[in-house]
Formats: sequence, C-alpha cells, structure tokens
Amino acid sequence: MPENDLDVLLGQIEAGDEQALQHAYAIVYQDLKACARRQLRRGGGSMNTTALVNETYIRIYNARLAPKDRSHLMGIFANAMRQVLVDHARTVGAQKRGGDVVKISLDATVSGHLIQQATEIVALSDALAELENVDAELARVVELRYFGGYSEREIAESLGVTERTVQRYWKKARAFLLVSLEG
Repeated sequence: MPENDLDVLLGQIEAGDEQALQHAYAIVYQDLKACARRQLRRGGGSMNTTALVNETYIRIYNARLAPKDRSHLMGIFANAMRQVLVDHARTVGAQKRGGDVVKISLDATVSGHLIQQATEIVALSDALAELENVDAELARVVELRYFGGYSEREIAESLGVTERTVQRYWKKARAFLLVSLEG
C-alpha cells in the first residue's frame, strides 16, 4: 500500500476510526518484524519476533493512541516494544527470585543466559529513564535506535534533525548510559 494511504489511515485513526489502526498496522507489519528481529538478536530473552510485534500492537491498540505520521507511528511502536521487552525481562527476573510461576526445568546455562539478558534489559531501561530526566531528546534517540532498530537517517527524519546531530546525540547518550550502567 502506498505511503499516502498510510497517511489517510492515520488521519482516520485520529478521527477515532478503530479499524484504521488495524489497516495501518498491516502496512507497517514487515517493518515492525524487522525491528523486532534486530532487537531480539541483541537479546530479548525467550520472546520470539511474532510475539513481540503482536504484544506491542496490543499495547498500542489498548492505549488508543493516534499517531500523526509514519515516523510518529514507528516511534510509538518503538516505545511500546521497549515496554513489552522490559515487562518480559522483569517477569524473567521474578522467576529467578521464585515468583508465582510454574517452574520448567531448563538447562542451567540457558536459564542463566536468559536471566542475564533480562537483567541487562531492565538495567538499560532504568538508565534510559534517568537519561530521559536529563535530556529527553537523547533518550528518544536511544529508544528509536536500540529498541526500535531504526537507522540514523530514519531517526533524523523522525526528529527533524540532521544525521550528524543524531550521531552526536547517540554518542552523548551512550556515554551517559555507560556511566549510569557501570555505577
């Protein structure tokens, strides 16, 4: 479907048409799967791509958000994907501490690896929340790049800045997060 059809659908979403979000989701579904695959390659615990994309969509649908354009829609998905991954990581961490979950026998190495990934995702999310309090624009770049899997060009278009600015923001944000995560 052409990009202008997505723009029409986004206008319909803003007007309250619930079916339009489903159609818009279908248009960007492959992009979302690619972002989810990139994210899960970095470490998404035991989630699979389809589960991550579908859970992300459900969160957006239930929140009744009305994106203004494609980049806003993809930003909303990146934020929701972050929330899904962090919630999943917290669940894995709760299992480590003996939460009310049915225990499944796993190889200790695999289990330890999943718990380590979960811990890292939660720590990154907490550090990102700190960064957001200091500089929301830097946090947005990290969210779009790390959790959304977007390129510097896509982030620049989304934020209305140059690619060079995105590169500077990314460098500053990484330095902040490194200090925060090591502390």
